[in-house]
Amino acid sequence: MAAPYGVRLLDVEMSGSGRRPLVRVTIDKDGGVTLDECEKFSRALSALFDVEDPISSSYLLEVSSPGLDRPLKKVQHFEQSKGRLARLVLREQIDGRNVVVGRVKDVRGDTIILETENREELLIPFDTISRARLEIEL
Repeated sequence: MAAPYGVRLLDVEMSGSGRRPLVRVTIDKDGGVTLDECEKFSRALSALFDVEDPISSSYLLEVSSPGLDRPLKKVQHFEQSKGRLARLVLREQIDGRNVVVGRVKDVRGDTIILETENREELLIPFDTISRARLEIEL
């Protein structure tokens, strides 16, 4: 569905309950997406939802870009972020730290290789990551 619009579907979240849940769709492409691209994709997705009716109640649809400090929720997100600065909050300490910041150097299977500012390479199993997001670099 996203490819004809030149974007990738990154995430779909549904929140709220009851009468009007929120369906939040995050799209991206190399170089980032524009407001116009979000609007076009939103219209197309809304039309598809009207036909397919995947949600029985009324809902709010929100289509957006992930932003500069985008969350990294899947191994694939780390793969796409090689060379970028990221902040990871860990479930288990690595080298005595629960929070690590470094550049995503590589991804090998389910292991993220992060290079810290000290040029130290940390091998971080994906399942030990609680939260991760890119850092904004100016």
